[in-house]
Amino acid sequence: NSRATYFSGLPANVSVLHYGSCIKPVTLFYPKSVRQATNQIVMNCADIDIITASFSPEGGEEISATGFNYQNEDEKVTLSFPSALQKGSGILRIDYVGELNDKMKGFYRSKYTAPSGEVRFAAVTQFEATDARRAFPCWDEPAIKATFDITLIVPKDRVALSNMNVIDRKPYPNDESLVEVKFARTPVMSTYLVAFVIGEYDFVESRSSDGITVRVYTPVGKAEQGKFALEVATKTLPFYKDYFNVPYPLPKIDLIAIADFAAGKYMNLLLIFCGLETALLIDPKNSCSSSRQWVALVVGHELAHQWFGNLVTMEWWTHLWLNEGFASWIEYLCVDHCFPEYDIWTQFVSADYTRALELDALDNSHPIEVSVGHPSEVDEIFDAISYSKGASVIRMLHSYIGDEDFRKGMNSYLLKFQHKNASTEHLWECLEEASGKPVGAVMSSWTTQMGFPIIVVDEEQQGEDRVLKISQKKFCASGLHDGENCPTWMVPISICTSEDPSCTKLSLLLDSAETTVSLSNIPTSNWLKINPGTVGFYRVQYSSAMLESLLPAIRDLTLLPVDRLGLQNDLFSLARAGMISTVEVLKLMEAFVNEPNYTVWSDLSCNLGVLSSLLSHTDFHEEIQDLIRDLFTPVGENLGWDSKQGEGHLDALLRGLVLGKLGKAGHKPTLEEARRRFKDHVEGKNTLSADLRSPVYLTVLKHGDSGTLDTMMKLHKQADMQEEKNRIERVLGAISSPELIQKVLAFALSDEVRPQDTVSVIGGVASSSKHGRKAAWKFVKDNWDELHNRYQGGFLISRLIKLSVDGFAVDKMAADVKSFFESHQAPAAERTIQQCCENILLNAAWLKRDADDIHEYLLKRKTQPASPSV
Repeated sequence: NSRATYFSGLPANVSVLHYGSCIKPVTLFYPKSVRQATNQIVMNCADIDIITASFSPEGGEEISATGFNYQNEDEKVTLSFPSALQKGSGILRIDYVGELNDKMKGFYRSKYTAPSGEVRFAAVTQFEATDARRAFPCWDEPAIKATFDITLIVPKDRVALSNMNVIDRKPYPNDESLVEVKFARTPVMSTYLVAFVIGEYDFVESRSSDGITVRVYTPVGKAEQGKFALEVATKTLPFYKDYFNVPYPLPKIDLIAIADFAAGKYMNLLLIFCGLETALLIDPKNSCSSSRQWVALVVGHELAHQWFGNLVTMEWWTHLWLNEGFASWIEYLCVDHCFPEYDIWTQFVSADYTRALELDALDNSHPIEVSVGHPSEVDEIFDAISYSKGASVIRMLHSYIGDEDFRKGMNSYLLKFQHKNASTEHLWECLEEASGKPVGAVMSSWTTQMGFPIIVVDEEQQGEDRVLKISQKKFCASGLHDGENCPTWMVPISICTSEDPSCTKLSLLLDSAETTVSLSNIPTSNWLKINPGTVGFYRVQYSSAMLESLLPAIRDLTLLPVDRLGLQNDLFSLARAGMISTVEVLKLMEAFVNEPNYTVWSDLSCNLGVLSSLLSHTDFHEEIQDLIRDLFTPVGENLGWDSKQGEGHLDALLRGLVLGKLGKAGHKPTLEEARRRFKDHVEGKNTLSADLRSPVYLTVLKHGDSGTLDTMMKLHKQADMQEEKNRIERVLGAISSPELIQKVLAFALSDEVRPQDTVSVIGGVASSSKHGRKAAWKFVKDNWDELHNRYQGGFLISRLIKLSVDGFAVDKMAADVKSFFESHQAPAAERTIQQCCENILLNAAWLKRDADDIHEYLLKRKTQPASPSV
């Protein structure tokens, strides 16, 4: 077991075979096997008081425990017995009292509002990674698998759910208002997958084509909103069964929307919590296109875990990335199968791949595979490296060995390790065997060292042949890795030409610092593109002549959308790293004037947003707004405000993006139209379509007054759908006046906003303006105790810090952030704090280096038209 290297876990002198658990006042019994005589049993346990414990050996006398020694820091308890428990099996019984907590982890209470308006509570579980021990004493490690019999004693008017189907429901003898609900025995599984829910729910039900009963549970009165998730789930199960060539192991699956769920999404065997109602519920009239897409991805992700994570489980949390990275990759494969019109793989590049590259270029990144010692370290690796870089390198591997061999290797891995535990190396062995390629060696270069290479390319024409010189160096957000011992990777490289941009002309594995390759019969007029499909996890720096030859292919759209996006994103990050001038990227951005693709615009928009935020530290912030207005106006005029016949999902996403960008940048016609439509919406004359709400709300707030803010607050209060509440919360921070910004920040901590959504409100303030950024950071410092108390130990504390401080660009702010956290410890966010300080210093260096050149370029483009050669 790989955990042993890193962490002194539970002793192996006792093993558990089965848990029987009755939750109310709680009694637990464990058929167990004592491997060697011992008078102590060590288990995990947190926030639990044991009343009595006893062990009954098979065919022997019951022995009562005489002492319970809690090691609170390690979340363990040692049960002491008066005499040695002899080798052999028996039953351990424990009576204990636990707490239904408000920490959004373990067994906790979840607040919701009943249709009557009354505030009520449901009881739900969130055990991943190490919180089953808060609900019952157990062996809370992923490799210690057992079967579970769960019985819940609940009010008779409540729904009780667990991993398995109900096999018996009868009145509880001691109290006629309660019922005892018994569930079927689970398959062999890890403790973190156990789940139970007690609350008020409606559901919709269907059967997949392969006979699995699928239910989506929703808040009462919202069953209709579960239908989209139900449709996705029933399409997805047969797709995965076919893809893995391994049937789904059980007869039913439930998906449930929990109102306040810290993890956002979470994979229990057979009972999937898609927390935050927005991850599961879709209202045909009031949900926007991006929400439908998000629900499809979440369902795809969680169902993938039924095979990858639940059927085969990681040995220890070190291999967590494989669970999450794999599910984050295959969710896109699944959505592409269900909704080909989403062009979801291009969106993957913008949403996951570029995000991972950005984080992984920092000195304070970490390898995908992190040695997890104490389980408290697990929370910190639930980040974009585990999920997004993990998914990106699996996508690269899939491309490198091909779909057929990938599926063959996956199938053999799942069959070999089903109901067991495996490590990353076990998967590589199966894929290597299936493909005959050096998968283990290639992948360990990507998983065990942090960062990634920049591939530097130059070319020379020799007669009819094109000779390429290709080299690799570690790419750092501050420039190239300089110094000794520069790491290298085993890099699968592919190359296409203008003859057929969608087809790979040459593939190679770069396993050294540099190489030279020759492509025959390439006329001088043809361009070459490295990394077609933007699949390889690296950046590319072309010689200026090679880059020059690619620019017309952006203008005339010969390059595929995903490659136009990748080229622009690479150049933007090279500018931020100081390897080229930002002006070069601005010139390139102007070549996107004919761009039709939503995802390309989304990535451009994101990078322009970064630049706009950077330049808010200067006195020429308005000039970059000019550029944004000029760039987005043609596509905005072309799309118009209302959807046209025959338009699809991506047009709706593009319209929302472009109008929001123009509105925020103060484009007059957009602002006037947004105000007109907002007024009609508020007065009930003409309801805004769901896809237009975010851009319209953002626009009127950005240029609004206290009346606008009051109206938005009223809309928030009236909103029945959580999606609409979240939509409003995310844009409130756009308001410009300093006293209204304070009002929004106070609102963030009020009872009107669910605890996990407070972070979005504060983040919205921080990202909206220079003043907002300062005010949000001051607010976080002033309210630190309350915020830390709410989110400590979870990923929300990291998100809060990142959103609050990442936009600063002055050296002294990095010092301010660092010194604040030296006196206000946030152990779960340590790495995030270091990354934020690094980002602030990088922003400051970027501004010093390029501000004057950018200013000059922006002034020049006002007085003369852009050069046609760009």
